[in-house]
Amino acid sequence: MELKDIINPANLVYAKPKLMNENAMHYCPGCSHGVIHKLIGEVVDEMGLEEKTIGIAPVGCGVFAYNYLDIDWQEAAHGRAPAIASAIKRLNPDKMVFTYQGDGDLAAIGTAETIHAANRGENIVIVFINNGIYGMTGGQMAPTTLEGMATSTTPNGRDISLNGYPLKISNLLAQLDGTCLVTRQSVHTPGAVKKAKKMLRKAFENAMANKGTSIVEFVSTCNAGWKMTPDDANKWMEKNMFPAYPLGDLKNID
Repeated sequence: MELKDIINPANLVYAKPKLMNENAMHYCPGCSHGVIHKLIGEVVDEMGLEEKTIGIAPVGCGVFAYNYLDIDWQEAAHGRAPAIASAIKRLNPDKMVFTYQGDGDLAAIGTAETIHAANRGENIVIVFINNGIYGMTGGQMAPTTLEGMATSTTPNGRDISLNGYPLKISNLLAQLDGTCLVTRQSVHTPGAVKKAKKMLRKAFENAMANKGTSIVEFVSTCNAGWKMTPDDANKWMEKNMFPAYPLGDLKNID
């Protein structure tokens, strides 16, 4: 087989989503963001929503998502994405509106916006990246940081007596009447990627059917912040993150 045949998209097992452009991603090698971006691109394309989708990107590693996915985007201040998404969806009810947020953004500075948007049952999707750390700003402790987990601000590990407990915010959101789907997924294996894509599509369908707020949490790695290789970070996530944040649906109302 010649080189031209190898690089021919028709011969690839996996082809890049049509909505992904040619810009080189800024994410660290092994980061989950790139895979999740591709899943969003695939689902939007397969649902024929490329002209109806609006993404909201606040502060965090995913703030530059607009560089890679050719859909409409709106920036938001740190933590305020659900409030912006609520306004855009109410003004444009025929659009598919989603936020793309990290754990520090969603579960710390944006706790109020997240909870109240979900409690109102806004017809939006919240994509929540939970890697247990502030990845962009230096690896500080986040609300989701595990007990005993070392970060730049807890070098000896998170101390419950000093720092409190990890915040399992998806569990809280599942209790609200306004949420129709709260699911926890990951993208560490091909099987997990397949399940994650299915739940993303379910969330987007819910938003277009005005069923209420859908939250898709991705338990993810931050190998740079965790100071691990990508392979070791995946193994650490399976051993430590999954017991604290079990994968699966927390709420799924049809």
